[in-house]
Amino acid sequence: QVQLVESGGGLVQAGGSLRLSCAASGSIFSIDAMGWYRQAPGEQRELVAVIISGGNTNYADSVKGRFTISRDNAKNTVYLQMNSLKPEDTAVYYCNAGLTTERGLRLNHYWGQGTQVTVSS
Repeated sequence: QVQLVESGGGLVQAGGSLRLSCAASGSIFSIDAMGWYRQAPGEQRELVAVIISGGNTNYADSVKGRFTISRDNAKNTVYLQMNSLKPEDTAVYYCNAGLTTERGLRLNHYWGQGTQVTVSS
């Protein structure tokens, strides 16, 4: 059994900051990429940022320069530091991981339950 548990969402004023965390646990052999997606009401889920095991990162254009993704491989945890938040950043943020279980099962897109981020104007 594998779990991704997000935390750190909440309500913040425009211009403020939040830090999201996502901890992976369970029968995990290895984790390749970990990332964050978001979905606003009535919108499709979109990639926010991703970080692979070697440390390379990729960001959506809308968050470049404001958000920073990082990971602690020893803790199987990924973070998303969000600064200069805007009302359009309001969404449910989902953690995602590409991993291999101890039994050798490859899970390319394993999802967390999501955490709400609301930015007020």
